[in-house]
Amino acid sequence: MTTPVLIAEDAEGVRTLTLNRPESFNSLTVELKEALLAALTAAGADAAVRAVVLTGAGKAFCAGQDLKEHVALLRADDPAPLSTVERHYNPIVEAITGMPKPVIAAVNGMAAGAGASFAYACDLRIAADSARFLMAFANVGLTADSGAAWTLPRLIGYGRAMEMMLLAKPVTAEEALRIGMVGQVLPAAEVLPAARAVAARMAAGPTTAYAMIKEAMLASAGGTLGEGLAAEGRTQAHAGGTADHREAVEAFVAKREPRFAGR
Repeated sequence: MTTPVLIAEDAEGVRTLTLNRPESFNSLTVELKEALLAALTAAGADAAVRAVVLTGAGKAFCAGQDLKEHVALLRADDPAPLSTVERHYNPIVEAITGMPKPVIAAVNGMAAGAGASFAYACDLRIAADSARFLMAFANVGLTADSGAAWTLPRLIGYGRAMEMMLLAKPVTAEEALRIGMVGQVLPAAEVLPAARAVAARMAAGPTTAYAMIKEAMLASAGGTLGEGLAAEGRTQAHAGGTADHREAVEAFVAKREPRFAGR
């Protein structure tokens, strides 16, 4: 049997998506990119899935583009390498950021190029103490893709992001925590269980409100104050009409824990 390049597992309302090419540090072939995009789209549409964890098999999270496949296509004058940003990378990032539920990156090891960009696009990041983040696009004569030019400066600031891009300067897990790139750093064996625990807690929470928070944050990140206020007004009106909001208020008045249904 052929080993799947992507593994999906469900538990407690959480879908874990594991990039499964450990022998190649989970580098991104066309097959893996298409599988990941399909899996993210399916998770977003599945009401039973209330949070998503993205991780990698083996010692790496994702080494970015599979350059062996890439160079073979270039040598064959195949147009696929030049269209993969539009066909794969952009839709994957849009699927993560537009997912109406939390997406947590369990960065179990090296995250480079598009792989690191996918982690930046996630809502939360938990990294192994052995993890490294590397933006080496310039080393292969390319510019940023997969949303990194937008997401990374918003995580760590323009200056630090420019250093990573221009100098291909790797960032250790400890430094990533210090500058706000990740929220937690743990021993490698603890990263996936911790990410799943956070995801399970959120899956039991007011997931419609989480979706509205994501929408408001995304709309506000690149907009004016007025646009941000409008996004907050729109999403707050939506969240305020949910059963979860009413349940939370009733629970507060009754001095009990709320029981959220995600609607």
